[in-house]
Amino acid sequence: MPWNNQQNSTTTPTQLINQILTSGKLTHLQYLGLMSIILSDTQINDLERHQINRIFDYVQNGRLTLIP
Repeated sequence: MPWNNQQNSTTTPTQLINQILTSGKLTHLQYLGLMSIILSDTQINDLERHQINRIFDYVQNGRLTLIP
């Protein structure tokens, strides 16, 4: 199921994950998108769930830059 961001474009969980990992930055809007994906009834596969967990690990370790 797609996740809609505020720019009115449809972004899949995989696309969102790839945007974050490619840029090395996590915006507040992207963070909210990830949390929405995790907490909703959205069906995501094991790879997507693992990658989202990896992003949160990178934030804790300082490997991703947080942008307000």
